[in-house]
Amino acid sequence: MKEDIQGALGAKSAEGALGAKPAPAARTAVTPGTSGTPGRDRSERRERMSKRRETIAKRLVEAQHNAAMLTTFNEVDMTAIMNLRERRKEAFKKEYGVGLGIASFFVKASVAALRAFPRLNAEIQGNEIVYKNYFDIGMAVGAEGGLVVPVIRDADRASFADIELSIRDYAKRAQDGTLTLEDLKGGTFTITNGGVFGSLMSTPILNPPQVGILGLHKIADRAVAVSGQVVIRPMMYVALSYDHRLVDGREAVQFLVKIKEYIEDPAWMLLEG
Repeated sequence: MKEDIQGALGAKSAEGALGAKPAPAARTAVTPGTSGTPGRDRSERRERMSKRRETIAKRLVEAQHNAAMLTTFNEVDMTAIMNLRERRKEAFKKEYGVGLGIASFFVKASVAALRAFPRLNAEIQGNEIVYKNYFDIGMAVGAEGGLVVPVIRDADRASFADIELSIRDYAKRAQDGTLTLEDLKGGTFTITNGGVFGSLMSTPILNPPQVGILGLHKIADRAVAVSGQVVIRPMMYVALSYDHRLVDGREAVQFLVKIKEYIEDPAWMLLEG
C-alpha cells in the first residue's frame, strides 16, 4: 500500500541521517591473472606455421571458395574383399614382399568407375572442360608435418603389387620428409582413407583442380539385411565429394554406386578391364 512505501522510505532516510551504512554484500576477491583452477598452468605458446601447413591451409580454403562442393555417401559390404585378402595375403606377401591392403582395390575400382564417368577425371580451365585420358590417382597420406597427396601415375596400368609398393614407399618418405615436388604434382582424382585413424564418416575436401575425391572410412561389423535375413557384415561408409559445377548429383551417386558394385563383387573389375 501507499502507506507501506512511505513508511519504508522514511525509515531509510532516518538511517541515513544517523550515518548508518548497509553491510556490504559478501564477495570473493579475485586477483587479476589468477582465474581458473589453482596450480594449473594456463600459459600459451606461439609457433610459426611450417611452409607445408601454410600451403595446405591455403589450398583447402581455395577449394572451398572456388568450387561448388557437395558430398554424397554410400555404404559398402567389405565381405568379398576381406575374404579375398584372407585367402591370398600369405602368397601375395611372399611373392611381392608387401601386404595386400584394401587401398589397391579402391584404386582399381576408382579407375574403372572413372572410365564410366569421365567427368570425374576431368578439370575446369576457364570455360572449357579438360578430359584426361590417363588416370593419375592421388593417395592422401597423413604425415607429422601435415597431409600430403603423392600421386600413383598411370594407375590403370599398375598391378595390385605396384600400387601397394607405391603406397608403402610414399608413406615412408612422407614420414621421412623426402617426398619430391614431382611426387606430389598433378593427379586426376584423389583417395583419402580416414578409416586408418578410426573415422567412421567424413566429408573430404577437394584437391583442386580435381573435381572428385573419394573418402574411405573405418570397417565396422554391422547388422544388415541380406536376402530377408539379418546378418553381421564388415561394412564401410564411403563418401564422394565433387564439384557441382561440372558433376551433377545423379552422376556422382551413380559413380559411388559403381564403386560399391566393384568392391562387393571384385570380379567385375577384371571383366570390365
